[in-house]
Amino acid sequence: MMPKSLKNLRSHRWFGVNDLRSFGHRSRLLQMGYERTDFMGKPVIGIFNTWSDINPCHAHFKVRVEEVKRGIWQADGFPLELPAMTLSEPFQKPTTMLYRNFLAMEVEEGMRSYPIDGAVLMGGCDKTGPALLMGALSANLPAIFVPAGPMLRGNWRGKVLGSGSDTWKYWDEKRAGNITEADWREMEQGIARSHGTCMTMGTAATMMSVIEAMGFSLPGSSSIPAPDSNHPRMASESGRRIVEMVWEDLLPSKIATPAAIDNAISVHQAMGGSTNGIIHILAMAHRAGLDLTLARFDEISQRVPVIANVRPSGTMLMEDFYYAGGLTALMAELGDLIDRTCLTVSGRAIGEGLAGAVVHNPDVIRPLSNPVYPRGGTAVLKGNLAPDGAVMKPSAAEPRFLKHRGPALVFDSYAEMKAAVESDDLDVTVDHVLVLRNAGPQGGPALPEWGMLPIPKKLVRQGVRDMLRLSDARMSGTSYGACVLHIAPESYVGGPLALVRNGDFIVLDVEARRLDLDVDEATLARRRAEWIPREPRLARGYGAMFARHVSQANEGCDFDFLAAGAPLPEPEIY
Repeated sequence: MMPKSLKNLRSHRWFGVNDLRSFGHRSRLLQMGYERTDFMGKPVIGIFNTWSDINPCHAHFKVRVEEVKRGIWQADGFPLELPAMTLSEPFQKPTTMLYRNFLAMEVEEGMRSYPIDGAVLMGGCDKTGPALLMGALSANLPAIFVPAGPMLRGNWRGKVLGSGSDTWKYWDEKRAGNITEADWREMEQGIARSHGTCMTMGTAATMMSVIEAMGFSLPGSSSIPAPDSNHPRMASESGRRIVEMVWEDLLPSKIATPAAIDNAISVHQAMGGSTNGIIHILAMAHRAGLDLTLARFDEISQRVPVIANVRPSGTMLMEDFYYAGGLTALMAELGDLIDRTCLTVSGRAIGEGLAGAVVHNPDVIRPLSNPVYPRGGTAVLKGNLAPDGAVMKPSAAEPRFLKHRGPALVFDSYAEMKAAVESDDLDVTVDHVLVLRNAGPQGGPALPEWGMLPIPKKLVRQGVRDMLRLSDARMSGTSYGACVLHIAPESYVGGPLALVRNGDFIVLDVEARRLDLDVDEATLARRRAEWIPREPRLARGYGAMFARHVSQANEGCDFDFLAAGAPLPEPEIY
C-alpha cells in the first residue's frame, strides 16, 4: 500500500511545479549532469553521511554511501548525499559531547530546508547516532539509521584486545612496571585492526543497539562487523527500504513510542550498556515529546539482567556477539521483557523481526537463567550528594565497593588530579573515595569522559585495580570500575558535590540506591553560603549557546529550545 501520492511529496514543491522557481531547481540538477528522469516524480532521499578523514569509525562510509545510493536507485528513488559534521571520539576536544546537539541541529535543519522526502542517517561513533536521530525525530520525516558496525577484534601476542577496556587495563600494568614500553607499542599496533567502532560494549555499540531496539534500523543490523560483507548488503537494503517508507509515510513519530523507549532501555540494561546511553536515550525521548526520567531506567534495571557477555561487564567482544546471533537473538532471549508490538522501519512489528532468531553461543548471549549479572547493568543513585540523580555500572565494578564508606580525596580539576595520582607522596588508601568536580555540562564543559579517574600510582604498584570514584563527568562506555557518574546538579553550578571537603565521609549503597555525604546539615548550609558562583566556561560562538541552553545530565544535556513543541511550518518557496 502506498498512501502518499506524488503531489504529496515534499520534493514536488521544489521540482514538480510549473513556475520560475522550479525551473531554477530543475536546471541546477541538470547542471550537475542528472537527467530529468533521474529525479522527476521520485522520492528524494537525503543521505546524511558523517564520513571524514579524521573519523576511523566511519572510514568505510566513503564506500558505504555508494551502496546506500545503489539501494535507493534500485527502489526508484533519487539519492542526494549531504555531508554532516563528523564527531570523531578519539580526536575531537574537549569532547564530542559538546557537539552532539550541533549535529542534531544540522540534521534537523537540513531535512527541513532541502527538498528531502526521507533520510538515511549514517553514523555509529558514540554521539553520532543519537545526534542524527535527535535531528530526525525533531524534523519528523521518514528516516532510517545505518550503523557503522564494530571493528574486528584486537590482537596482541595471541591475546584478544578490546577497545578502551584493555587500554585502561594495560596502562595500569605499564604504570605498575609489569609491561615494557616495547609491549605497549606492540599493543598500539594491534588493538584497532579495521575500520568500525569500538568492539567492546562502549557507547558506540550501545547506541547502535539501542537505536535498533527503538525500531530505527533494520533488524539485525546493529552488530554486523564493519568489514563483514553483510554490512554493504545491509546498507543497500536500507536504501531500498527508505524509499518505501516515504511512500508509506512511516514517520519517526509513529515509531518512537513509550513502549519503543522501554525496549531501548531494556536492551541497554541487558547489554550492560554504556552509562552514556542514559543521557542519549533521555535526549531522544524528549525530542519525541515523551516524558522520560532517570526513574524509569532504574525501574527497568531492577527486572532486566545483563545477558550479553561482552566487555567491560563480560569477557567477549562485539564480533563474538554477532556470531552468537546478534541483537535479534538477545531480544528474543529477553522474551516478555520486550514489547513485540512496536513498529519498526521495516514496516512490521519488532516481534516479526525476532521470529526465528537463535542464540548460537549461550556463553556470549546468556539465557535469563544464567545471566552475567543478575540485574541491569546500570543503577540510578540518589541522596544528599546527588539530589537529581547519579548513575553507576555495578556490573563493571568490584563487588566490595558496591557498599562503601570512605574519606573523600577531592580534586577541582582534571589537571590537578592527574598530577596528584602520579605522586608517590599522595596520602591515599584503597578505602579513599576519589572525587573529581567541575566536569559536568557547564564545568567540563560538556561532561568530558573523565569519570574513570586513574587509580593512584602508589596503589597500582600495590596491586589495587579498583576503588570508589565520584564525578559529575561521564566516562567511556569501554571503561570499568566503581565509578559514580553524572552527579546532578553538577558542582560548577553549585550542586552538592561543590561542598565536599577532603576527609568528609562519603557513603555509597548501590542496593539501597543511595549516595550521601556524611556531613551535618548545618555544616553544609555554611559551605553553601560560602560558595561563589562561577562564570561560564565558554563565552562566545557556539560555546556560548551551549553554556546558556544546555540542560543537566539527568535531563539529557539537550538545549532547552530544542525540546519538542509545535511542528515548524514547511519553508516557503519563492
